[in-house]
Amino acid sequence: MADVQLFENIDLREAITTWLEHFESSIGEKNIDSAANLFVKDGQWRDLLAFTWHVQTMNGIDEIRDTIRRTIPSIAPKAFTLAKKRTPPRIINRGDIDCIEAFIEFDTNTGPASGVLRLVTDSEGPMGLKAWVLMTSLDEIRGHEEAIGDRRPSGENYSRSFGGNNWLDLRNKARLYEEREPAVLIVGAGQSGLTLAARLGVLGLDTLLIDKHERVGDNWRKRYHSLVLHNEVYINHMPYMPFPPNWPVFIPKDKIANWFESYAEAMELNVWMNTSLVSGSYDETNGHWQIVVKNSDGAERVLRPRHVVFSTGVSAIPVRPNLPGLDNFEGEIIHSGEYLDGHKWAGKKAVVLGTGNSGHDVTQDLHSCGVEVNIIQRSSTHIVSLREAQKVYAHYFEGPPIEDNDLLAVSLPYPVLVKSYQKSTRSMLANDKDLLDGLKSRGFRLNNGGDDSTGFQMSYLRRGGGYCFNVGCSDLIISGEVGLIHFSEIDSFVPQGIRMQDGSIIEADLLVTATGYKNQQDTTRLFLGDKIADRIGKVWGFDEGGELRNMWRRTAQPGLWFMAGGLAQVRIFSKYLALQIKAVEEGIIGAKIACPERAPMADAAD
Repeated sequence: MADVQLFENIDLREAITTWLEHFESSIGEKNIDSAANLFVKDGQWRDLLAFTWHVQTMNGIDEIRDTIRRTIPSIAPKAFTLAKKRTPPRIINRGDIDCIEAFIEFDTNTGPASGVLRLVTDSEGPMGLKAWVLMTSLDEIRGHEEAIGDRRPSGENYSRSFGGNNWLDLRNKARLYEEREPAVLIVGAGQSGLTLAARLGVLGLDTLLIDKHERVGDNWRKRYHSLVLHNEVYINHMPYMPFPPNWPVFIPKDKIANWFESYAEAMELNVWMNTSLVSGSYDETNGHWQIVVKNSDGAERVLRPRHVVFSTGVSAIPVRPNLPGLDNFEGEIIHSGEYLDGHKWAGKKAVVLGTGNSGHDVTQDLHSCGVEVNIIQRSSTHIVSLREAQKVYAHYFEGPPIEDNDLLAVSLPYPVLVKSYQKSTRSMLANDKDLLDGLKSRGFRLNNGGDDSTGFQMSYLRRGGGYCFNVGCSDLIISGEVGLIHFSEIDSFVPQGIRMQDGSIIEADLLVTATGYKNQQDTTRLFLGDKIADRIGKVWGFDEGGELRNMWRRTAQPGLWFMAGGLAQVRIFSKYLALQIKAVEEGIIGAKIACPERAPMADAAD
C-alpha cells in the first residue's frame, strides 16, 4: 500500500497539471534540457506510436532527452491535460515505489493521444515532484479514424438497392477475392488474427484471414476435452464485442470457440478456412508479397498482399523431443496439442513428459478418465495456485474501467514490471506455502519464475511457458495418485515403456509430450525461407530495451508483422499494430523499421 503521507498536503490534480504545463512549455520553447530535467535520472518513458511510431522504452534521462530532441519538430505535441473522462489521479504503489498516478491526454500532428504519468517526490521538480514513469499512446490517426459509433457505415448502399445486391450478396462476393488482392493477409484465425482483422476492418483496410482448421475457433475447439481458460472473463473481452455479463468466470474452450465464430461473422471478417500457407517471397521492387496458399482440395492460389501477419501464436510448431530409445516404444505417442481426452485409455497406463500447464492439465484429465499416469519432470517448474494467479488481474473487475486498465497494462516499463512481478510473486509464494511444501516433499523441483523471482508472468513473456496454474494436478502429485518421474533418472524408452537407470520398468501404453512449441522465427523459416528468418531474428522474449522482440511492431523485413498472446494482450496490442499498418498504407511511415532491433536481453530464455 502506498504511503500517502509522502504526498501530504499535495493537491493531486494540481500536481499533475503543473507538471504537464512545465513539460508543454519546455518543449514549446524547444528547451530540451528543461523538458528532460522534469524526469528523475533513472526515469522511464514508454512510447506506443505517439512520439516515435515505435513500441519502445526510453531508459534514463539521456535516452529521454534524445527522444524529445528527435521527435518534437515533427510530432508537435500540445494541449497536455489531465484526462477528463478517466479515473482521477491517485496515490499508488507500483513496483515498491509510491507515486502519484494519473491518466493524461494531449494532441499531436498525427492525432489525439493518451498516456499515464507517475510522479515521485524530488525537491528540484515542480511542486517537489518529478516524472518517474511516462507512457504515451497514440489514440488514432487524424483523418483515418475507426468507422465506429457516429462514423459507422449507413448501410444505404445495400439496404435501399431494390433489385440489386443486398448485404449478403456483397459479403459473399467480398470473401472470394475474385477481382482484387487483399492489402493484408493474416495467417491464423485465432484470437490474434481475429482481433487484428477487426481492427484493420474498421480502419478500412481490406484484410483476408487464412487458417488450416475447418471452422473458426477450432484452435480452441479441438483441444483437450476438459480445457477452460485459466484467466478470468473480466480481462479477456475482445475489441468491439465484450462477452455477455452472464458468462462464467472461466470460459470453457467450446464456448470461446463458438464466440470466435460469431465474432468473425459479426465483424464481417473475410476468412478462408481449410486453407494453408505453402510458401512466400517478397517482391522488393513492387513492395508486395507473393504468397502461395492451398485449400483442402489441393487447389493453390497466389495472393499478392502488401502485408503479411503471422498470428499463429506463441504455440505454433510443436517441439517433438529426441528421446533416448523412443523408436523402440510400442505405445502411442502424441503431442499435448493433439490430445483430446483420456477415455480411450481408461484402465491403461500413460506417461506425460512436461510439467507446464499443458502437462498438468493432460495428466489430470487422464487420471480423471481412469488412466494410471506418471508425469515426467525435465526441469524445475514455477507452480502457482489458480486462486493466487488471478489476484494479479483483480483490478480488471475491482478498479478502473477496462479502457483505463488497458492503458495501465502497457504503462509499466520493463524495470518497473520486474519489480511489480517480484512483489506479487512474493505474495503468491507465501500464500501457496502449503501447496509448494507438499510438492517439495514428493521431490518435485520448483522455481520462482527465473533467477529474479518474477513469477509466471515474466516466464510467459520471456519463454512463452515454464509455469503451471494448479487446478488440481499438483494435489494429485502430492497425494501420490499421480506418479512423478525425474527425466535425469531415465535410461531409455523400451517397447513396453520406460527403463529407469536402476533397471526398473515403468509400463506405458501412451506417451504425451507436453514439450512446448518452437519460436515464430522457425515458422518464418519454414514458409518464407532462411534469408527472411535470419533478417528478422528471434520473435518473443525481451530485447535489451525491455520490449518483446518483433511483436506488434515493424520488423527488419518490410511488410512482415507478428501477432501473438492471450486475449487481453491481443485486444490491447492489435490496436497498435493496426495503426502502424494503416500508417504504412497512408504513407505516414515507412514499411521497414527505422531503428535497428535491440539485442536480446541476457536473461531472456529462448
